[in-house]
Amino acid sequence: MRYLDRLRALKSENAPPPPTDRTDKTPTEKRSVSFVSTSATPFSEISRVLHALEARCPAVVPEARWRQAVADGQHFLARWGEQAHALGWTAKDLFGLMPVPAHAKPSYSRLARYDEIGLIWLLQGRPVVALTKDTARIQSSSSAITIYRRHNKPALGPAGDSLDDLA
Repeated sequence: MRYLDRLRALKSENAPPPPTDRTDKTPTEKRSVSFVSTSATPFSEISRVLHALEARCPAVVPEARWRQAVADGQHFLARWGEQAHALGWTAKDLFGLMPVPAHAKPSYSRLARYDEIGLIWLLQGRPVVALTKDTARIQSSSSAITIYRRHNKPALGPAGDSLDDLA
């Protein structure tokens, strides 16, 4: 079933509306919906994160970029949602954002580091034309292709040049 059909089915049920903040507390459990989640998530969790994103603009994100990300997320999931899930893409891979530091400067931007944000934030109205387990190919209006690397590893260079060598 395609994403939009699932979304319509979810909206037509008499279920409570999706959470409007990062946590949805119920008497028996506490479920977290976070844009900085690190665990693998099922397709329903990706949809839940999109619902949370639709409900409110994340802190320290310009409203115009938020609105574009919501539209891009809807289009991406309608076209690529099932394949992304099957390939192991997580909510963080798609919608992730850098956490806001406790003492963020006024110039701080959650969207400044491409290695820390999800694919959807990079689309900015551009379509994904190919998706693999490790990459997404984004087409610009000039037909140029940008490759988003899911795992955001630095390029290989001399020994000691990788961030993995620091661990």
